[in-house]
Amino acid sequence: MLASVRSAAVLGIDAYPVHVEVDISSGLPSFATVGLPNGAVREGRQRINAALANAGFVLPLKRITVNLAPADIHKTGSGLDLPIAVGVLVASGQLPDHRLADLMLVGEVGLEGDLRPVRGALSMALAARAAGCRRFLLPADNLPEAAVVQGLEVRGVRTLVEVCAYLAGHLALEPAQVDLPALMAERRRDEADFADVRSQAAAKRALEVAAAGAHNLLLIGPPGAGKTMLARRLPTILPSMTLDEALETTKIHSVAGLLEPGRSICALRPFRAPHHTISDAGLVGGGSVPRPGEVSLAHGGVLFLDELPEFRRNVLEVLRQPLEDGLVTLSRAAVTLSFPARFMLAAAMNPCPCGYFGDSVRACRCTDVDVERYRSRISGPLLDRIDIHLEVPTVAYRDLVGADPEEPSAVIRQRVELARVRQRERFQRRPGLHANAHMTARDLGRYCPLSDPVERLLREAVGRLGLSARAYHRVLKIGRTIADLAGADELSTTHVSEAIQYRSLDRRMVAG
Repeated sequence: MLASVRSAAVLGIDAYPVHVEVDISSGLPSFATVGLPNGAVREGRQRINAALANAGFVLPLKRITVNLAPADIHKTGSGLDLPIAVGVLVASGQLPDHRLADLMLVGEVGLEGDLRPVRGALSMALAARAAGCRRFLLPADNLPEAAVVQGLEVRGVRTLVEVCAYLAGHLALEPAQVDLPALMAERRRDEADFADVRSQAAAKRALEVAAAGAHNLLLIGPPGAGKTMLARRLPTILPSMTLDEALETTKIHSVAGLLEPGRSICALRPFRAPHHTISDAGLVGGGSVPRPGEVSLAHGGVLFLDELPEFRRNVLEVLRQPLEDGLVTLSRAAVTLSFPARFMLAAAMNPCPCGYFGDSVRACRCTDVDVERYRSRISGPLLDRIDIHLEVPTVAYRDLVGADPEEPSAVIRQRVELARVRQRERFQRRPGLHANAHMTARDLGRYCPLSDPVERLLREAVGRLGLSARAYHRVLKIGRTIADLAGADELSTTHVSEAIQYRSLDRRMVAG
């Protein structure tokens, strides 16, 4: 007898439908799985054998053939255990098949017949809806995540026995309901707040500009100046995520197995801070079947690279594509996958190996050669892709003990959100463009017209600082963001002058 059960498998961060076909025929007892299964899928037959026996079902002593269609795509993960087990029971006549027509099942089966969570449940639920399924059955631990998909009846089960009782009509399971607006309105009470940062007015202003336009930034200063403290507070002033952003971020974290238990959706912008010993595969993703790396896990949020020159050169260079295109493309012999990676890069570094070059309190012990060698660890093309270069000085004692209250993150975030609203209104006829940092050269010509005074200022700056074409475009984008924060429709010399000040490494190289 032949049975067909609908399921799904993950490829990249998206899922695709899989038809699990189970045939039981006469012959020597065997259990064969075809359709390019990987190790976890092939080992599922051992889990299924034990689960069926321990759940009180009979495993037919016949030839069992399982086909996973489409047969030309590699199947990974343990989520196909449940549909294969149900297919065996239906094909052997132990379960009816009349409730399988519009149902999709996924789940890993334990040896006792319990169901364990799988990665990528949100992606699979979206695939179920796209495939025309009306109902979706999965492990109860994955229920909060999959239930955010509208137009799909999502039910959670804990054991194989519950699944069989539901399919036989002996158990009623209510579909899960979630309040999406409430989930999206959630905002963690941030333990980190800009009100904790004493002084550093210039640095706070630069981070506000960066958040308002989604600009990358590099913080340069001596040890203890507060670079890490500032960077960790950057997500607290970013605008709230849209539903589309939250769904895409949730898919990435779910596929990576990093979604917090019981969490339905990533409504808060992520903050990732990998150690400088990370490999290039760990940063951008990799593996025989590629999985997302840190740049994709930071999608929609902030990627913080502390001690930037300490990262290996080859690791830093792989950042070029995601910084420019907002995605990572990984090619392997079997498959080529693209992962979204539209993040804000926040990096920090010392000005020299000892950390005190140019410091007003402590003397630098480094030679000019040491300083040059240290800075050369970061390539020019990578620096060009970082919009804002900001010097963070040491905080004076009188500022540390000052009693004046500092501006909290919530107040700064309001200004940032107003600037983002202006940008969305400006770019509403430009699909895919949401922030100033993502403008192309053609967009700059359209949205950043230059008056004669501004053009003269830029011409002088390019001549004196030797700005590359990419750095020139960065100055224009930052100037446009500064104008948005000021509520101005056109760029002025004041906006552009402030933008030029945020290219401190270019100015220092000229001065040297």
